Amino acid sequence: MAEFRFCPMCASALAWQSRSEDGGEVSRLRCTSCDYTHWNNPTPVLAGIVEVDGKILLARNAAWTGRRFALITGFMEAGETPQEGIGREILEETSLQVTALKLIGVYDFKRMNQVIIAYHAHAQGVVSLSPELVEYQLLAPHDLICWPAGTGYALADWLRTQNIEPRFMTWEEREAMSRDT
Repeated sequence: MAEFRFCPMCASALAWQSRSEDGGEVSRLRCTSCDYTHWNNPTPVLAGIVEVDGKILLARNAAWTGRRFALITGFMEAGETPQEGIGREILEETSLQVTALKLIGVYDFKRMNQVIIAYHAHAQGVVSLSPELVEYQLLAPHDLICWPAGTGYALADWLRTQNIEPRFMTWEEREAMSRDT
């Protein structure tokens, strides 16, 4: 993740400075001239466990190497609710229309400085992928294998609601998938 080096307000250098805030002493990137503070707050990301005719859709992003498949995800847009956002993302990326949504949970994804808001989405229609995605799979819930990060934990929590004990792949298996072509 790129680190900010210059102030977006006046273009002066940013520097790590400690100050007392409500919760105590905190170090943040601050402008050396205009006192702008770069808060570096986590970005909200929406994730959908998309169910179509009893199967779960996993997709492969065009930018990824290997054959890793994951949930449908995307960034929330200004002015929309998380529910509207995940419905929009599913429609944009798969052409599927969401018919019902249920919140699964909210997950910290520190490695990417994100907060994932995950939903189970019932959807209908014919899958037609956006250029962002290159391949998809429809899997029965009992055939799903979770990954040990981010949205993989949301998938595991959803599987438990279906009385299915989740299976997790190891990091080594995940890395091997990223090298496959």
